[in-house]
Order: sequence, then structure tokens, then C-alpha cells
Amino acid sequence: MRRRRAGALVAFVIVLLLAWPIGLLIWANGKIDHVDALSTAANTPGVTYLIAGSDSRAGGIIQDTSTKGARTDTIMLLHVPANGPPALISLPRDTYVAIPGKGHGKLNASFAIGGAPLLVKTVEQLTTIHIDHYVEIGFGGVEHVVDAIGGVRLCLDDPALSFPMNDKNSGLVWAKPGCKVVDGVTALAFTRMRYSDPTGDIGRAKRQQQLIAAVTAAVAKPSLALHPGKQVQLTNAGLGSLAVSKGTNIVSLGRLALAFHDATGPGGVKGTPPISDPDYRPGGVGSTVRLDPDKAPKFFKDVMNGTLTPGPVGGLPTP
Repeated sequence: MRRRRAGALVAFVIVLLLAWPIGLLIWANGKIDHVDALSTAANTPGVTYLIAGSDSRAGGIIQDTSTKGARTDTIMLLHVPANGPPALISLPRDTYVAIPGKGHGKLNASFAIGGAPLLVKTVEQLTTIHIDHYVEIGFGGVEHVVDAIGGVRLCLDDPALSFPMNDKNSGLVWAKPGCKVVDGVTALAFTRMRYSDPTGDIGRAKRQQQLIAAVTAAVAKPSLALHPGKQVQLTNAGLGSLAVSKGTNIVSLGRLALAFHDATGPGGVKGTPPISDPDYRPGGVGSTVRLDPDKAPKFFKDVMNGTLTPGPVGGLPTP
């Protein structure tokens, strides 16, 4: 009799362990916000995510009350090729581009004009890579995720930066070069800081990549599976800062997290496209970033085909 009871108890525990993740997936899927974003452009090899982020303190959806229309401060292309290293490429928000049906302007203006669908079409036209999944991240919401996981380890050690740092615009205070575990407020300031960085938005994009990599590494720890309450808390905080394209679900986001982790690791490619002029002034739109017209087309083709060598790529032109 006791053996039967023990066997029944073991079976019950196994059922709970199996059912909990499935139940969490179903519950999480129901909480995801979906937006119209994807185009009807022809597919290209591999799987590509377009990640649009805002440094606003608002929650999930990208918005800025001081700017007419919506705004995205960070635009990243995450590509997993059929063969070769995954690549995480930050597209500077001020990149001078052709916006379909709207003439030329800054890349983030496409979002302000036509939302996610026009941003997707603009990036596809620029890169010739089809977007399979679109994800909006509100970095203000990421603040809650960082606190939910007990902080993340971030590093600020660029020799071009001045220390001690007390950036009034972002609120970032960093006494000396190095790494430390920070809370959500400091993590958000870390991603917002650009005026104290001589590379401006390019440096900020790298810090945002670093933060997302730190968060995905933290939530991927196997020990998290032993804390269902923590899983629910993290899922609530994370999904509250996201909006994704239709057809993108919690499994897609899990694959995105794994791809992001691989792209930011030693076997991945990360950086920006080749830039020829960080202060290009074509007239009518102020200062923009001009991608190298000779190198950029081949660069995006290499990203798509997985033929780039792992490591950092792009950046500002060398003198």
C-alpha cells in the first residue's frame, strides 16, 4: 500500500513538473501584444529578427510624448543564417535611407511616419534581407526585468569615456572603469547614456546590446526552472515591455533569446554596418549617418549568407 502511495506521489510530482512549463507557455502566449508589422517581400535564407527599442521610461510600446508620432531609438537586426555565425547588427537610428514611398530621411523617421510596417519595409530595402519576426522592446520595461532577476553585471570600460562619470542627461553615475552588478534604474541609465560618449548612438547601441545579452543570460540559467514564482514574475515583467509581429509567439521569443546569446558570444558577429560618414548632411534632415555605399551591400549579403568572421564588425571609419 505504501509503495502504491509513494508511486502515486512520484507520478503526481512528475505530472506537475511536466505540466508547469506547458501551462506557463500557454499563459505567456496569451499575454503577448501583437502588431501588424511584416511585409510580403520574398523570403531570404535564414531567420531574421528586427528589434526596435526605445529608451523611454514608458513600458512596452514605443512612444515619446515630446516627439510627434512614435520614435525608436535603437534598431537591431538579428540574423541566424542557414550556415555560419549568427549576427547582431545595430543600424544607427540616424542612418540616411530611402523610405519606401516617402523619399529619403533618417531610418527612425520611417517608424514615425508609418509605424512598424514601414520600418520593416525600409530595413528590408536597405539590407535586402527579409524580416521574419519583429519585436518592439521598451527599455523602460526592461528596468523591471533587471530588478526581478536581482540585477545584472554590466561593464563600462571604454578608454574614450571620462571617469568619474556623472551624465546628467541619462542619470548614469559610474565612478571608475570596470564592471559591477547594477539594479534596473542604473541599467536603464546605462542604455540611455550617449551625450558623454564621443561615439554617440553607436556607443549607446553597444551598451543596449550588452544589457540584453546580460538579461538573456540571467533568465536562461537552469536554476530558474526550480522557482515557478520567479518564472511568472519575470514573464510578467518581460512581456509587459514587448510587442511582436503576428505569428511570433513565446517559442519564437525563446529562439530569439538563444540567438541573441549566441550572436553576442565569442562565436557570433556583432557591431554595425560599414559607415563612411557619421555626420553626413544631405540637406533637409540635419546630421545623418551615411553607410559606406561601396561596402554596405556586400556586408549585408555576407550577414545573410553567414560568411562573416566571428567578432566585432563595422563601426566608425578609421582615419
